[in-house]
Amino acid sequence: MKKTALVLEGGGLRGIYSAGVLDVLMEENIKVDCIIGVSAGALFGVNYCSKQKGRALRYNQKYGADKRYMGFHSLITTGNIMNKEFCFDTLVNELDPFDYDTFKNSKVDFYAVVTNLKTGKAEYKLVKDMRKEEDMEKLRASGSMPCLSKPVKIGNDLYLDGAIGDSIPVLKAIEMGYEKVIVVTTRVDSYRMKHKRRPYAKVMYRKYPKFAEAFINRDKMYNNTLMEMNRLEDEGRILVIKPTRLVKISRVEKDPNIMQEQYDLGVSDTKSRLKDIKKYLK
Repeated sequence: MKKTALVLEGGGLRGIYSAGVLDVLMEENIKVDCIIGVSAGALFGVNYCSKQKGRALRYNQKYGADKRYMGFHSLITTGNIMNKEFCFDTLVNELDPFDYDTFKNSKVDFYAVVTNLKTGKAEYKLVKDMRKEEDMEKLRASGSMPCLSKPVKIGNDLYLDGAIGDSIPVLKAIEMGYEKVIVVTTRVDSYRMKHKRRPYAKVMYRKYPKFAEAFINRDKMYNNTLMEMNRLEDEGRILVIKPTRLVKISRVEKDPNIMQEQYDLGVSDTKSRLKDIKKYLK
């Protein structure tokens, strides 16, 4: 079988769509050789490797409104919109335990995309063992939103949200040699990112001008990637799964019913594409 990569876009709680997609892939025993996850795509994508169907939806619905999890309370008390202690310790070790052993023994190469503050470029960090603090920090960095999170140190460098450097790393997957690439996006087909001036970026990241520039010009990178994806999809080189309708869901959504709607859309969209997926991978 040809090597297959699964590319997962982020988008905060919009990523619950991808969780629905992944759960159907698990149900259908559709296997891939690699996952490249960005932000929420990385945070939810690990559950595919740990074979924990339904986990991402479950803990978000249960704890989404918990002030310890994600939101303004965490931001003002810890400096991070996602509470490090709760999300990356209490949740994964006590409240809804992550299956570290199954993840570690998975044959899937898992990459979390992060953005280097000094260079403003995306880096693709291999995550092998989530029990190791550095690997957990790679995931945390991938999902650390600019302006709403403190930079995460990995080795000697500082990192933030992978979406700033490479929102949908489909070209990276091809560059890495994967012949079949399934891309899961969290925006409807008509979406194009609008330019935002973000004058505050140059102030907040004055020590990191390349990161500030990448942040300000993210729309160009994102929209150019969409153009490339359309070309690659027309050529039959990639397969894209995307929301077939818009669900009005916030990046920090608290309503479990809206989360369920977004998740169910991911499930139904993937089930409707199963023949296409299997034919593409055959």
